[in-house]
Parts: sequence; structure tokens; C-alpha cells
Amino acid sequence: MPQVRHAPGTGVARTGASNPELADFSRRFWWTLPLTLAVTALAMGGHALSLFHGATQNGVELVLAAPVVLWAGWPFYMRGVRSIIQRSPNMWTLIGLGTAAAFLYSLAATLAPGLFPATFMMDGRVGVYYEAAAVIISLTLLGQMLELKARSQTSAAIKSLLGLAPKTARRINADGSEADIALSHVHSGDTLRVRPGEKVPVDGVVLQGESAVDEAMLTGEPVPVMKRPGDGLIGATLNTHGSLVMQAQKVGSATVLAQIVQMVVQAQRSKAPMQRLADVIAGYFVMVVIAIAVLTFVGWGLWGPQPSWVFGLINAVAVLIIACPCALGLATPMSVMVATGKAASSGVLFRDAAAIENLRSDGTIIMYLAVDGVLAGLLALADPIKPTTRPAVERLQADGVRVIMATGDGLTTARTVARQLGIEEVHGEVKPLDKERLAAALQERGHRVAMAGDGGCTGHERQLCLSGV
Repeated sequence: MPQVRHAPGTGVARTGASNPELADFSRRFWWTLPLTLAVTALAMGGHALSLFHGATQNGVELVLAAPVVLWAGWPFYMRGVRSIIQRSPNMWTLIGLGTAAAFLYSLAATLAPGLFPATFMMDGRVGVYYEAAAVIISLTLLGQMLELKARSQTSAAIKSLLGLAPKTARRINADGSEADIALSHVHSGDTLRVRPGEKVPVDGVVLQGESAVDEAMLTGEPVPVMKRPGDGLIGATLNTHGSLVMQAQKVGSATVLAQIVQMVVQAQRSKAPMQRLADVIAGYFVMVVIAIAVLTFVGWGLWGPQPSWVFGLINAVAVLIIACPCALGLATPMSVMVATGKAASSGVLFRDAAAIENLRSDGTIIMYLAVDGVLAGLLALADPIKPTTRPAVERLQADGVRVIMATGDGLTTARTVARQLGIEEVHGEVKPLDKERLAAALQERGHRVAMAGDGGCTGHERQLCLSGV
């Protein structure tokens, strides 16, 4: 998470100027990337170029890979250990096991090649997996960097929100004198003056005066709202022209602005339903992979050719290396964080990660409802699909009939309906004349075309129906 410090008077954490975790991962990635590229190039083509001979190449690969695995990958091993201690296996468990097994096996092959059968020797050395371990660590670091950078975009939105709050407030003392004080010194019940052009310091209620207050930062409504004695005020909104005397009611973390900022912070930490599902799958996946690795080791050890247990160890290590779930573990959180960051950069803030998933492009038709020219809400309309429609489409397809949807509805709606019916070819936003041209084009290619309308044929569609097209 980004570095935070408490913002005066808001009661919420203020995003710092730098993200130490991103800086740490970036340093580990960029400093060791040349080593990863070098050990990979050496492993792939070093023998062909005859750069090194025999066991010397293994030693050089060890020198190149050790900083990547032992230093750059250290945070991942710590996460893997914690997952084991907490009995919650996840992708870090498998990444740690896979890369550690690959490195330790390669280390044994480098320092004690005599432990391995002679058949394992090729070009005077035992094959090693240094490059595999290094590449997995570098790719995982890259994924973490991308995720943290996406988070930083949301952090920038948080900083801009915090910048909306004024730094000081003008308090009216009991003797009638006035003084500017730091926002953090404002308490509930204090009497404050808000002069023209100043921001309302905290949430409260108007005691005296009358003025129009710009609340666009909260509501998005550009027209200022008139405030009179007894009306509520929201911190960080702008007093446009009149002088107001107010009583502070909510300060610190109780203000509306502080709660908005806190919701954005929580959104960064929350998980979407799909992400939680990925975590559950990853937990089972880890256990299955470990079980397969153990069975591989035992199976080769008991029934494999001699030296059977050495063969078993090598194949078990191969299972752990191949099964590292980098994509499963990184794709979902990265998608959520990129969506959150991109939205924040456009001024859209999500309450939590689940809201992103709930927002998904369902194929309904959106109608805008207005009252006196002002947007009042949205109405989503959808045509329910008859329960007999999909079986009918499947029967036609089973009989060899090619089913095509051509509709005047929007393409998004058409694709959604087609997906539910199992129709692959879809044409949306199609005019009646375009439907006729589509049918004619199919006929020119030798197809016999039949058209079914949605309740009645009119215009060009009537002509198509009457002509048997």
C-alpha cells in the first residue's frame, strides 16, 4: 500500500509523496533484470557459442542467478512462509516452493555433480534451472510493479481530494473576537465564520447569514445552493459571495470528505468477488500441485529406473517449476487495480472493488429520467428471453441450420442476447434495408435463407417474409 501520514483535521491517512514498496520492488527489478537476461541467454545459447565449458557454465549461471533469487525474490519467500504459517496456501506458496526448489536443485548440481547419475551429464555438466527461477522472480516483480503503479493513480486522486479541504478556519471566540486557527484545532460546537470565496472548513449548520454554496465537489451539480440559517454545510464546499456564521458539528474523520477519502482507501484494499474466487481456486490449486509433486517423487522412486529417487526428485522439481500460478494470482488483482486507477484519473471513485464488477458494459437499454430538465435517475430496460428460445436455437443448430442474429438494437445488447442463446454471428444496429442486403448476400453465396421476425413483418422485412427469404 502507498505510504500514508495523517492529514490535519481530516482524521484520515494522507497519501505520501512516495510509495516505498513500489520503490523497493522497482529497485529489485531493475538492478537484477540484466542478470536475469544474462543467465537466460547463457542457458539458452551459451553451449552453442562455446563461451564456457562443462561445469564452469553452471558456476557462472549460479553467480548470475543468486542475486535475483536470493535478494530480488526475498519478499516473495516471506509471503510464502506467512501463507504456510497461516495455513492459507496461495500463489506465493507455489512461487516460493517452485523457485526455491529449482535454485536448490541447481545448486546441488553445481556444487556436487557426483550425486547425479552419469546419464545426467551433458557437455560435462548436469543441467540446471537457474534461468527458470530467475525469470519467474523477474516476471513476478514486474507484475507487482504494475499493480502498485495502478494503485498510485488512485493515491493521486486521494491526494487531490485531501487538497479540497482548507488548511485553516476562522473561529469566533466567546468574547466576539475572531482568529484563524489550524483546521486540526477545530472542535465540534465551535462557532466559525466563512467569508466570501472561502471553503467551508468542516461539516456543520448555518447560524447566521445567507449565501450560495458551490457543492459541485460532492454532488457534481454546477449550480450553487442557497444556504440560510438552519441549513447544513459540508466541509470543503465553496462559499461564493455572502458571509456565513456556522456551528461545527462533524470534524476530523466524521466529515463527509474524510469518509469519501476513507472509502477510496478501502476500495484499494477490498477484493472483487472474482478476485476472491481466484484466491479460493489458487488455494486448491496449490494443494493439488504439491500433491502431484509428492506423488511424482514417490512414484518415480518406487517404480522408476535407477537411480529412481534421483529421477523422482528431478521430476518433482519440474512439476513445481511449471505449475507456478503467476497468471492466476496476478491477473485479477492487476485488472482491479488498473480499473480503479484509470477511473480515479478520470475523476471516478469506486466505493469498493465489487462495484467495478457490478458495473459490467448486461446488455440492457438505458433510459435517462429527468425532472424539470435535471437528471433524476436511470431506467434499465431488457427484453426477457423466452425459456423455449434457446432450445429452439439449439435444435436448429443441431439440424445444421446456421443461425444469424440481425437486429436494430445496439450491438452491446445484441451480443449479450446472442451469448445467452449460443448464437455466434451477430449484426447489431442494423436497418431493415441492411437486413435485406444481408439476406441477399447470403443467397448470392448459394445459401437458402429464411427470416423470422419478432412479432410482425413490415416494410422491407415484410417483403422478405412474403418472398420466402
